[in-house]
Amino acid sequence: MALITTTSFAKAIAPGVNKWYGDAYKDWASEWDKIFPTFKSKRSYEEDVSYSGLGLASVKTQGAALTYDDMRQGFTTRYSHVVYALGFIITREMYEDDLYGIIGKKKAGALAKSMRQTKETVAANVLNRAFTSTYTGGDGKELCATDHPNVAGGTFANELTTAADLSEAALEQATIDIAAFTDDRGLKMAARPTKLVIPPQLMFEAHRILKSSLQVDTANNNANALKDMGIVRDIIVNHYLTDSDAWFLLTDVNDGLKHFERRPDAFEMDNDFDTENAKFKATARYSFGWSDPKGIYGSPGA
Repeated sequence: MALITTTSFAKAIAPGVNKWYGDAYKDWASEWDKIFPTFKSKRSYEEDVSYSGLGLASVKTQGAALTYDDMRQGFTTRYSHVVYALGFIITREMYEDDLYGIIGKKKAGALAKSMRQTKETVAANVLNRAFTSTYTGGDGKELCATDHPNVAGGTFANELTTAADLSEAALEQATIDIAAFTDDRGLKMAARPTKLVIPPQLMFEAHRILKSSLQVDTANNNANALKDMGIVRDIIVNHYLTDSDAWFLLTDVNDGLKHFERRPDAFEMDNDFDTENAKFKATARYSFGWSDPKGIYGSPGA
C-alpha cells in the first residue's frame, strides 16, 4: 500500500529547506471541451441509435399506385461510463511533523491536476485511436475510415482516400469531401468543417495555411481561398495528441464526438481510526466517444 510517511519526505521534518518544487508547473487550459460537447447522464450507460431515412421520390404515372419506402433502425453506439479515481494516504506523524506544510498545501492541487490530465488523456485517445481498427464505434469501424457502412447499403468516407500531411491542398480536398456528404439514403447534406484539431507540431503550419493573405509556399499572387471563404473558423491545438502529423476537421454535423458526465470530480478525505492515517481521494465518472462519424474528418498524415 502506498503510504506517505516521514521517510517519504525526510526533508520536510528538518529545517533548512529554502524551496520545494516539482508540481507548481502551469497547466494548459482545458482542451478536451473545445472538441467534445458535454451531455449529462443519470444512467450507467447512454445509447445513440442511427436510423435510415427515406430516398428520393419517384415518378407516379397516371392511375398507378405510388411508391412506398421504409425507414429502419441502424447502428447503436453505447457510452459506458467509467470511474476514474486516485488517492493517497498520509501518516499522522508525517502530517504533524511537516515543518513546511508541504503535504497539507499541495494535496488538493496534486489530486486536481492528476484528475484534469487524466480526463484530457482519455478524451484525446478518441482521436489518437481514430485510425486504429481495434477501436470501433457503433458501425463496427474506427472513427476515421474510408468505408463506413450505411444502414441502407453502401459506404462513405470521413478520411482522405490517400493519407496526406496537413497542407492547403489536403484541407481543400477534405472540405470538398465534407460538402459531398450524404445521408444514409444518399440525400445531400449541408455539412461544413468548423474546427481544425492538430498536435503542437503542426500549429505553425496551420497558421500559415489558414491565416496567410495569399497562397502559402508559392510565388503566385493568388488569394488564400481557405482564409477568404472562412472555411475553418478555429484552430484547436491539443497537447495530448500523440501523432505529430495526424490532423482532424470537426464538422457541423450533429451527434459526432460526445462526452457524457455521469459524476463530476469529487474530492473527499477521511481518517482511519486504528492507524490514524489520513486518506484523500478524488473520483469522477464519465465517457468519451462518437456516434455519427460525419461529425469529424481526418488524416493520419502521409
